[in-house]
Order: sequence, then C-alpha cells, then structure tokens
Amino acid sequence: MLSLTEIAEDPVILTRRLKPPGGRVLVFRPLTCADAERLAAFLTALSPETRRLSTFDGYDLAAARELCDAIARYDKLRLVLEEVPALKGAYAPAGRIVGLLEFSLALTAADIARYRKAGIRLTERTDCRFGPTLADDYQDRGVGTLLLPLITEVAQLLGRTRIILWGGVLTHNPRAIRYYEKNGFQPVGCFSGADGSPSLDMILDLRSSP
Repeated sequence: MLSLTEIAEDPVILTRRLKPPGGRVLVFRPLTCADAERLAAFLTALSPETRRLSTFDGYDLAAARELCDAIARYDKLRLVLEEVPALKGAYAPAGRIVGLLEFSLALTAADIARYRKAGIRLTERTDCRFGPTLADDYQDRGVGTLLLPLITEVAQLLGRTRIILWGGVLTHNPRAIRYYEKNGFQPVGCFSGADGSPSLDMILDLRSSP
C-alpha cells in the first residue's frame, strides 16, 4: 500500500500516459509543488458552469499555491492531467494542465451517516472519496472513461476497495450521473448539499468491478 509521502517523494510511481481518440497525448501524474502557476491557469479558465459543478476555495494563484503546499501534509492526494507539449527539447514549454483529480483518504461524519442510513458502513480503512474536474474543452470527449482504470488503480494502490463521490453528484447533472453509472458506480441515495442543492451519493465497489 502506497503512502502519500511515498507518492510525493517519487511521483513517477503514479505517472501514466493516455491517448484520447483524435486528441493529444496526456500525462496523468501527481500534483507537484512546481505546478502552482499552471494549476492557477487551469482554475482561472474554468467556466462558471464548471465551477458550479466542481467547487474550490478559490480559482487563482493563491488557491493553486494552497493546493500545492498541501501535498503530503494532510489526507488528500491530487493528480493532474497534463497535455504533452507538441515541441520537444530543453526549451519546449511545459504542457497545459487540463484536469485535476482529487482523492481524500478521510471521510466526513455526514458521509458516514448518510451511507449508514442506506445500509452501507463506510470506514477509512476501505473507502476513499474522489472528485474530478476537467477543463471545459476536455469535457464530453471520452476522457473521463479513459481515466477510470487509472482512478481505480490509484485507489487500490492506496489500499482502498471502494470509492465514493466527493460531495456526491448534483441530481440536475444527468450527464455526470450517466458517466458514473456507465463506469460501475451505484446510486445510494439523495441528499441536500451545503448550499441546499439536491445531490446523489454514488459508490464504486472495486471488488465487484470487472
């Protein structure tokens, strides 16, 4: 089982490549301290609609630096999806960050209570929370489905056997619900989010996934 410290010290452990159909090669890797400015560019460029569906404490350089400063300090693992630069060599620009994927190894009391009410007992020994955010121009291109095997691999390397959605998924986001259902997530129950928005809890059991 990998620890967050081990991942921070050797990000290559979780570095993978994938090629979306008709798109550029992408690198899936842990967030590093050197990513602050490019992460800020990613956050700043998110549309109001994407920000509504994926909320962060901020969308600027200060927020990006805070995420980078938190690497291996708490219970969170953050990975980025990065375009491979078209140019090669020492003077090639760094690739654009086009996705941020977040794992939490901690559960909230509210999560535990909601799932228990639905007959599911969550524990931090077996379960983790997950939430993805893609750049607007990478949405609806099949990237999320390509990412799912990498996401489940990360969860298993962290010693987890189930993944729940971080904050659930908004019930008026049918596109996201279809994506999660297509990839094996099971609906658990509806609840009201912190802002009162109706949301749906969903869980993926890696032990029963194909």
